[in-house]
Amino acid sequence: MTASSTAYDIAQVRSHFPALREGAAHFDGPGGTQTPDVVAHAVAETLTSAVANRGFVTAAERRAEEVVGACRAAVGDLLGTDPGGVIFGRSATQITYDLSRALAKQWGPGDEVVVSRLDHDSNVRPWVQVAEAVGATVRWADFDPATGNQGVEHFAEVIGPRTRLVAMTAASNLIGTKPPVCSVGKRVHEVGGLLWVDGVHATAHASVDRPTLGADFWSCSPYKFLGPHCGVVAADPALLATLQVDKLLPATDDVPERFEFGTLPYELMAGTTAAIDFLASLSGDRDETKHRRELILEGFAALHAHEEALRTRMEAGIRDLPGVRVFSNAEKRTPTLLFTLDGHDDQDVRRALAERQINAPAGSFYALECSRHLGLGDSGAIRVGLAPYTDDEDVDRLLTALREIAG
Repeated sequence: MTASSTAYDIAQVRSHFPALREGAAHFDGPGGTQTPDVVAHAVAETLTSAVANRGFVTAAERRAEEVVGACRAAVGDLLGTDPGGVIFGRSATQITYDLSRALAKQWGPGDEVVVSRLDHDSNVRPWVQVAEAVGATVRWADFDPATGNQGVEHFAEVIGPRTRLVAMTAASNLIGTKPPVCSVGKRVHEVGGLLWVDGVHATAHASVDRPTLGADFWSCSPYKFLGPHCGVVAADPALLATLQVDKLLPATDDVPERFEFGTLPYELMAGTTAAIDFLASLSGDRDETKHRRELILEGFAALHAHEEALRTRMEAGIRDLPGVRVFSNAEKRTPTLLFTLDGHDDQDVRRALAERQINAPAGSFYALECSRHLGLGDSGAIRVGLAPYTDDEDVDRLLTALREIAG
C-alpha cells in the first residue's frame, strides 16, 4: 500500500484529539497544535512510571535511557538525520541562543552573519545579538513584500567570502513562504559558511531530509507537530563536536549531551516520540515491516494532499471576501494565510471569530521583521492555518463567519 492509494481518514484522525470535543474550529495550528490522546498517554505513562537519572543499574535508570534513546531515534527518522546529533531543550529559541553563543566563539571582527527579514525573531535576534557581541557584521536578506517570494538571489547578494553563517527559515510562520533552502545552502557552503534553518513551521507540513537540504542545523518544535512543548535542533555529530559551550564541570562532554543542561524532561521526550509515531500513521499504512522513516514520508504525503485540498477551498473563499487583502502569495508555501479586512480591526475580527467558536488569532507572531517588511508594522494581521485535524466543516464555519463579519 502506498500513500497515493491510501485515503486520509480525517474522522479517524480527529477521534484522537480530545480538545476537539469542546467544539471549537482550530485555525491556530501555526502557533501550536492540539494534542492527540496517544501523546498525552505517553507523557502520563512516563510521569507515573519509575524513572530516575539515566543509568544502567536500576530499572528506573534504564527506563530513562530508553526514553531518551527512543526520542533521538524518532527525531532522526522525522528529519532524516543522525540521532546522535539531536539536541533536546526547552524550546527551539533556547537552543538557538545556546548554540549561537557557541558558534560565535569562532567569530570576530570582519566576519559576517546573514539573517532574513522573512524569519521569526528567534532566528534573527540571537544572531544579531551575538554578532554584535563579537564585533561581526550582520547582513540582511530581504524578500519581495508584494509576492511574498524569497529566492536564492536575495541571499546571493549578501553572501560573501567572510560569511560564517546564514540563518533562514524553511517556511515563514507568518505568511507561509517556503524559500529555496537547498540552493541557499549550496551558496553558503561554497564560501565555507554554515546554514542554520528554522524548520519550526515547515516541519509540521512536509517531510524533511536535513542532509539533502544542506542544512547544517535544523531546528523544530514538537508542539507545532502534535507533540508537547519543547524544542529540538539536529546537526551532524561531527560538526557539534567542534563546538564548545559553557557547562558544569561534572557534566558530560559527549555529543549531543554537552548541549543539554540539567536533567532531560523524559515525559516530554516520550510525548515527542508518540507524536512522530502518530504522524507516521497518517497514511493509514499498517505494514509493520516498513521502517518508520518510510511511514513518515507516506504520512506527510497523505497530510499534504489533505491540507492542499482544504487550503485551495479556504483560500478561494477568503480571497472572495469584500475588502480583503491577502499577504500569503508566494509560489511555494504552507497552508497558512495572513490577511486583513478593510474597515475591520484585526483584533475585532479575532474576537468575532472567537464568539463563533473559531480560533484564528491576529498579530505578528514574533515574525517582527517580516510584518514590518509587509507594511503591517508590529501589529501584523489575521492568520489562519491548517493542521492534521482540520476538516471541511471547520473550513465551512470559517468562511461563513468571515462573510458575516465582512458584511
